[in-house]
Amino acid sequence: MARETLLDAVPLRPAQVHRIHGEDAPAAAAAAYEREIDALFSDGGPSRFDLVLLGMGDDGHTASLFPGLTAVHETSRRVVGEYVARLAMWRVTLTPPAINAAAAVLFLVTGSEKAPALRQVLEGPREPDRWPAQIIAPDAGHVTWLTDLAAAALLDQK
Repeated sequence: MARETLLDAVPLRPAQVHRIHGEDAPAAAAAAYEREIDALFSDGGPSRFDLVLLGMGDDGHTASLFPGLTAVHETSRRVVGEYVARLAMWRVTLTPPAINAAAAVLFLVTGSEKAPALRQVLEGPREPDRWPAQIIAPDAGHVTWLTDLAAAALLDQK
């Protein structure tokens, strides 16, 4: 979906796109993707992505970092596989250390169903177990939030 809607429209070489193979066994997919990232960053340059593009669910999850699960608290691995019971499926995700090392993080959030979560993530108390998108805070980069009016409807309009 990302390739069809976004990547095919920009002049990228295939070597510049790094896809998680979520169709593989979760532990194997996570380990393979972490090896790919390690190889990508082994050239002596910065050990970070230039850009991480994220969305946010109506429960405040981002990437596949879901409320109440352990991946939100990962501190050393860049990629993990985790079972999400409410979806009855495994997900493979970048972890906070990988995302927060990025030079830039861009959130795209649309739809009125996400307005309550967006308000909590941006204006509520810090509770990343409940609102995992709050864990995204790049160390030496920046976060940009792009929303539509429906998603932003409950934000303080100061």
